[in-house]
Amino acid sequence: MPKTVMSGIAMRNFTRFPEIPDARALVDYGVWVESLGFESLWVWDHILLGTDPHFPICDSLTMLTAVAARTTKIKLGTGILVLPLRNPLLLAKQVSTMDQLSGGRMILGMASGWYKREFDAVGVPFEQRGKVMDKNLEILNRLWTEPSVTADMPPYNMRSAVMYPKPASKPRVPILIGGYVEAVLKRAGEKADGWLTYFYKPEGFTRGWTKVKDYAKAAGKDPATLQSTNQLPIMIGKSREEVKPKMMEWLSSEWDIASWSESTPESAIIGTVDECLAQLKEHVATGVDRLIFVPWRYDREQIEIIAREIVPRLGK
Repeated sequence: MPKTVMSGIAMRNFTRFPEIPDARALVDYGVWVESLGFESLWVWDHILLGTDPHFPICDSLTMLTAVAARTTKIKLGTGILVLPLRNPLLLAKQVSTMDQLSGGRMILGMASGWYKREFDAVGVPFEQRGKVMDKNLEILNRLWTEPSVTADMPPYNMRSAVMYPKPASKPRVPILIGGYVEAVLKRAGEKADGWLTYFYKPEGFTRGWTKVKDYAKAAGKDPATLQSTNQLPIMIGKSREEVKPKMMEWLSSEWDIASWSESTPESAIIGTVDECLAQLKEHVATGVDRLIFVPWRYDREQIEIIAREIVPRLGK
């Protein structure tokens, strides 16, 4: 029986200056994509991004809160939240409230970050981001699952810290770890509910996902309980030849893709509906649990075609 793959859609909460994202329009977008039947909606996260050009970005958690208040079914994810930049106690409170508000629809994709200028501006030591990430993960998990937390984890000194309400999701909000390097794959397998990656071709995804599952097994976890997610750019048109130049121009002008990772512009799903489906079925064959579509320039016609002609045929 073909695997059922969940289908998410990305939100354009960042733009390239001088264009500025319209927060109210983005909330309407969230309501609209829920009506189209997408399983989940995903936002990008940065405090600062770029200098010349720079990329205005609406806060990820604020956007998801607003969408949560106007929707009832669609899951709401960060893809990804830069965890070391956030105070973990404040984040635990905010996200548990968001999960209550949404009725248990939050998914936290989180990563340690890559943009040193942003870390310097916020005042978080970039070279220690991995250690900060692990500490923050532990604090989130404990505050969400324990009735009272006592722990001295500088600079956080918690003495009988009682945080309620807990998230509506049990045992806590699902956590997916994003990133490429070995330490990240290990963290995803050992300390989270799965892995979220970005612009991976099927073979690259398989290599990374196999490592995540191996790390989970070595840590005594059942790899079958983990969830995998891949974010993919997509453009549908008359042929691959027609759409490829447009897609590559967009990816090169608005996206930062780590050349040293398995992430690549060549992951783009392009062509006719049938050609796109053939490419996507190679991803389905990897065992991926969820695909998040990043539609070309967030064009509404593209999104409608994805919802109407791609998603219903993914597992067939």
